[in-house]
Amino acid sequence: LINIILIIKIKSSQNLVLEALFKLKQYHHQKHLTYQKKQGNLIDIRDVNELENMGRKKNSLNIHRDFLEFWMDSEVYTSNKINMNKEIVLFCVGALRSALATKFLKDMSYKNVSHIEGCFVSMKNSSFKVIK
Repeated sequence: LINIILIIKIKSSQNLVLEALFKLKQYHHQKHLTYQKKQGNLIDIRDVNELENMGRKKNSLNIHRDFLEFWMDSEVYTSNKINMNKEIVLFCVGALRSALATKFLKDMSYKNVSHIEGCFVSMKNSSFKVIK
């Protein structure tokens, strides 16, 4: 018998994010002001503590990152909350989780999905309306 040894190199989270960013459509937070007028689906994937500490973007829907794939797979949830005929734009605190989440939705065969480069920190420091 021949023993076969496979050496699998584990990808770092940084490499996964870089691969995702290479393949994804991104909005700069200032260009997102134009997008906002289209009334698309703006989804905040931050957790409850981040929402409480930093506030939230007005007119965004919060779907925690840990549940995104499950909720987007649920016809009941998406039919009531998300207009599937409009683009889905994700954001988080610093664009890392939203990049990975956007790639995952693309892997689930969502076609019209993107994320905001710079994310909530950049949005909060610009003219976006943030509510507590």
